[in-house]
Amino acid sequence: MEKLLWCLLITISFSQAFGHEDMSRQAFVFPGVSATAYVSLEAESKKPLEAFTVCLYAHADVSRSFSIFSYATKTSFNEILLFWTRGQGFSIAVGGPEILFSASEIPEVPTHICATWESATGIVELRLDGKPRVRKSLQKGYIVGTNASIILGQEQDSYGGGFDANQSLVGDIGDVNMWDFVLSPEQINAVYVGRVFSPNVLNWRALKYETHGDVFIKPQLWPLTDCCES
Repeated sequence: MEKLLWCLLITISFSQAFGHEDMSRQAFVFPGVSATAYVSLEAESKKPLEAFTVCLYAHADVSRSFSIFSYATKTSFNEILLFWTRGQGFSIAVGGPEILFSASEIPEVPTHICATWESATGIVELRLDGKPRVRKSLQKGYIVGTNASIILGQEQDSYGGGFDANQSLVGDIGDVNMWDFVLSPEQINAVYVGRVFSPNVLNWRALKYETHGDVFIKPQLWPLTDCCES
């Protein structure tokens, strides 16, 4: 009986620390500058990636540079990185090298961000609130590695760590979905208005996550939608 109770307590403790739930209409809130506040995500798919699409909402109140989405492997800490650089714009890294999409300032309202990349051509696309930026090329022929550490709110300078408070996000992140293929422009526009298209790497409606430090779950600040998953 004592052993059974001990196992039950361990199970309850684990379930409190690690979530796997529908996060619809919710957001992760990072209320202050920190090197210890972050969210780690577990990918549904463990295979190498020859293409990807990452879509999410971000709402930040930071006058400096900060990380939006950090996907590290043991061979590349910037395997996939979405980053805002003050005075420059949004950068997307694949396997280390990065490409910049210039912008004068971070939007003051919640912004829907979609980034896509494919190995066959190296084409990188960025869409902000459904609007495309000029296509660019990066890491043609590269394969994104496996066993990823996926972090929201911090940039990884080592696998699962190496955080710098001066690169932390202050604000909200939500509706984080990821696919192992490139969504079409029509699909991205549909995602922007609320459809999901069965994401197979990260699924906001069945998210495996763990929060660390001062991160809170609150209702989202962007418009609610009632569209159904296709």
